[in-house]
Amino acid sequence: MNFNYDNPYSSTRLPLFARNVVSTSHPLGAQAGLRMMLKGGNAVDAAIASAAAMTMVEPVSNGLGSDAFCLIWDGKELHGLNASGRAPQSWTPDYFRKKYGAEAQTPPKRGMDSVSVPGAVAGWVAMSERFGKLPFADLMEPAIEIAERGYLLPPVVQQKWAAATEELKGQPGFAQSFLPWGRAPTIGELFQFKAAGKALRAIAQSKGSAFYGGEIAQAIEKFAANNGGSITARDFESYQPEWVKPIGKDYRGYTLHEIPPNGQGIAALIALGILDKFDVAGLVVDGVDSQHLQIEAMKLAFADVYKYVAEPSSMAVSVDQMLDDAYLASRAKLIDMKKAQDFGAGNPVKGGTIYLTAADEDGMMVSFIQSNYMGFGSGCVEPEFGISLQNRGHAFSLQEGPNQVAPGKRPFHTIIPAFLSKDGQPVMSYGVMGANMQPQGHMQTLVRMLDYKQSPQVACDAPRWRYNAGFEINVESAMDKATVQGLAERGHRMEVINDSYQDFGAGQFIWRAGNPKVEGYVAASDARRDGQAVGF
Repeated sequence: MNFNYDNPYSSTRLPLFARNVVSTSHPLGAQAGLRMMLKGGNAVDAAIASAAAMTMVEPVSNGLGSDAFCLIWDGKELHGLNASGRAPQSWTPDYFRKKYGAEAQTPPKRGMDSVSVPGAVAGWVAMSERFGKLPFADLMEPAIEIAERGYLLPPVVQQKWAAATEELKGQPGFAQSFLPWGRAPTIGELFQFKAAGKALRAIAQSKGSAFYGGEIAQAIEKFAANNGGSITARDFESYQPEWVKPIGKDYRGYTLHEIPPNGQGIAALIALGILDKFDVAGLVVDGVDSQHLQIEAMKLAFADVYKYVAEPSSMAVSVDQMLDDAYLASRAKLIDMKKAQDFGAGNPVKGGTIYLTAADEDGMMVSFIQSNYMGFGSGCVEPEFGISLQNRGHAFSLQEGPNQVAPGKRPFHTIIPAFLSKDGQPVMSYGVMGANMQPQGHMQTLVRMLDYKQSPQVACDAPRWRYNAGFEINVESAMDKATVQGLAERGHRMEVINDSYQDFGAGQFIWRAGNPKVEGYVAASDARRDGQAVGF
């Protein structure tokens, strides 16, 4: 691809060119992965080390109690890993209705009854066992060092930390772990998390078994019982992540790959399948026609995703049916280029996620995403081991339908890694964080790269929109004023947002420039977070 590297957008970032690359939303996370490569490890080793470090340096988005998904190009083929957690055996609709009333629609947003079994640590172990080169314990070293010695808080993380304090300060274990001195740390202030360092050492020494049925699981069971929850060590012990076959859709001669349901990656594939019926490149890149068309395609995608996507065994339609070309062509015909329409999509809650990607000179590429959901997740932090627990259980429904809660079931999931190939060969590992912004970010940045030949960093820096529900969208304040006015005239109801972190996600991109041992890769990191792409 001959990219245009001229950048018309406001940015503090430049593309990175290297043969071995790690890109994350925090510099210390990226450097943790690079340390493993310098030690002789591969991209999988780097991704695991970065993921572990990110639980320490960006706790506003993930923790040791997170879920995760991953796409791995091993040099020959693409593999998918679903490390999202399952419902405790005690969870049924009646369990929640008896506790929260007959009118309850979902499990609670916060607290122990929002916590499904965390899958991230099991995902790290599965990745290491199948593809890693270094001993698993080595991969935990950077995270342990950060937890025990501490680190100075960067601006974006501090902003989100302080913003979450009022809502979460009363959740069990939160203040003890995340409000030292009775408040959130300030920018440049040292934060240490020694309890999590203890957990990381136990995870390293046991290769994860301490977390799944061992001492950490036992501590979480006791913590849950003391704070109104029902999750048990046995729920943890029975958990296993699942290797899955990625799903894909062709677009402009390339193929975008996503993890199959229970995740929402299929939304990006549906939207691209609809856009493929239009001459997008013939429209002005930041003009109203291009942006309107993309918004309407994304609406159509979400309309189907929110109706049908859940744990695969509960879905009434198949992935193949949802991605059928004839069906998508019929959906494309619904778009009116002169006015916005309401295709009936739901309104998902906002999220909290980290995404990272790594690639090495032997050709291995990793697209990895990890999340607590809604910032700090449940707000509950087991104090002995510093396990900050996700709240993915809140994504279940208590009503009849494909996403109704049941013992051992996985909820609808928002976090999705992405991977791009061409003619069966790897091209790019990438992702954009932020709840329902993720498939929207996958689509918007990919359209910029493939239709408009913008480089990954330029596509990353460009202003974004975010579809919410009905006619409602958010747009970044940097978006062209004439385009914003034109969208309003077509019926889009817009709010211009200055807080890019929460509403528009943040991306990390690694594009293969050629032979990894010769040309290497070009990498980008989103300025909407504190991140960095590093390499050698």
